[in-house]
Amino acid sequence: MFDTFKNRLEITGKLTTITALRISAGRSSEPIGSDLPVIKDSLGNPLIPGSSFKGAMRSRLESFLRGINPNLAANPAIEAEWSITSQAIKQLKEDYYNDEAFTQELIAQTDLTSLVFGSPWIASKFQVRDLTVVPDTWFGQYQERDGVAIDRDTETAADGKLYDFQVVPAGTQFEFKAVVENAEDYELGLLMIGLHQFETEQIPLGGGRSRGLGVVKLDIDKMTWIDVDNNPEKLLKYLQTLVNEDTSDTSIYEDGKPFKNTWTQDLINHLSDKLAENSTQSIPSGG
Repeated sequence: MFDTFKNRLEITGKLTTITALRISAGRSSEPIGSDLPVIKDSLGNPLIPGSSFKGAMRSRLESFLRGINPNLAANPAIEAEWSITSQAIKQLKEDYYNDEAFTQELIAQTDLTSLVFGSPWIASKFQVRDLTVVPDTWFGQYQERDGVAIDRDTETAADGKLYDFQVVPAGTQFEFKAVVENAEDYELGLLMIGLHQFETEQIPLGGGRSRGLGVVKLDIDKMTWIDVDNNPEKLLKYLQTLVNEDTSDTSIYEDGKPFKNTWTQDLINHLSDKLAENSTQSIPSGG
């Protein structure tokens, strides 16, 4: 599936914390400082792991797809609920000696979210870089907040259960960059819906969400699109552009934003076809 370059979409923008953000680095072993510090880079600046962004987006999209058909989104945390178990993959390898036929069958049996976000048996098409802080919005100060466990009998603070935790202040911005390669139009449509969820503040990040933490907003600046499928001359020009010292010529690229509605509609059509297939298969013979 990845042996031939077909297309690439680069998405850049900024993610802003609307409320304070806490992506914990785990309990601190330091004698002083916060009990629960946030994740930082090597310079001590706040950082949002790309995996945190990607995981939250995948989880939201899985919930949408399961509402349509549970088979469209497997549970990546439990092997028994994968679309293909490791034992089933071994059986496929025995059944298909031809590598291309084996790959096609593997893809056919893989659920939609695993095709886009990856799984133990197939690589991800969607890559998100770690989100680094925008220097102009970071003033080097974390907020410290207190937390406490409540004794259910006395309804007061339990003894010895007071703790504190760090948060990144609201209004802090992070650089966002993601890449999608060799995706089908309906797979790009799925990603457009996930990104729109972040654009409209509907996917929180990190811990403490029930306390109001983790509300973020994504603002997409650019969507740079290159599609060279079945066009070797265009691919040659793209390769030449990659190594040009003069980077001002971007004529090989297209703006991906105008394609958003087309990709999303292709997803809707794809899912409608899946629903129709499922409906046909569920009708008993002679019924």
